[in-house]
Amino acid sequence: MYIVQNDSWYLERLTWLMGGIVTLLGCLLGWLLSPWWLLLAAFAGLNLTIFALTGFCIGANILYKLGATPRLQK
Repeated sequence: MYIVQNDSWYLERLTWLMGGIVTLLGCLLGWLLSPWWLLLAAFAGLNLTIFALTGFCIGANILYKLGATPRLQK
């Protein structure tokens, strides 16, 4: 069983958190207000898929500029 390191809020962990929050928020707003909000959840899923395949994520870049540090330094 794999359990992710959770002793600090490193960049990758913050990226997963941000993706989960945006996805849940899009689903909740789509259920409560308008189905068009489901596009927010779809965008978050697409962004997480692109991040997994290429390593590029706009949200991760923003978090990095705000001072988040990656778990593994080069």
